[in-house]
Amino acid sequence: MRDENCIFCRIANGEIPAATVYEDELFRVILDMGPASKGHALILPKEHFKDVCELDERYAAKVLQLGGRIGAAMKKSLGCTGFNLVQNNGTSAGQTVFHFHMHVIPRYEDGAPIVTWNPGSSNPEELKETAERISSCL
Repeated sequence: MRDENCIFCRIANGEIPAATVYEDELFRVILDMGPASKGHALILPKEHFKDVCELDERYAAKVLQLGGRIGAAMKKSLGCTGFNLVQNNGTSAGQTVFHFHMHVIPRYEDGAPIVTWNPGSSNPEELKETAERISSCL
């Protein structure tokens, strides 16, 4: 299913031009117009899924493999020394376009930090309680 009002549906299906890195029957991979680093790409499914919770099994089975393949090509072609696979779900997680997509962000030795956080702390009892709450909803 596609959403005619979704810009990523329109880009993924070739209605809006983009710098395409890769395309197959399920996905189009494009360069991000607001890159976090040189070569920053977006993996876009050609079907519309709001986020990872709605992602069809067929797409889910391929997206991580495709991310690794694109990242490896970036290392070889751009000389980056690593890459991040980033996927945001919900406004509070930084999602701004509500069409599932995965960022492949090349990382360079002297590049600015992009995906970081300050580790918090927890105790074993709190971890156990939190794990049980999550498990009960699976």
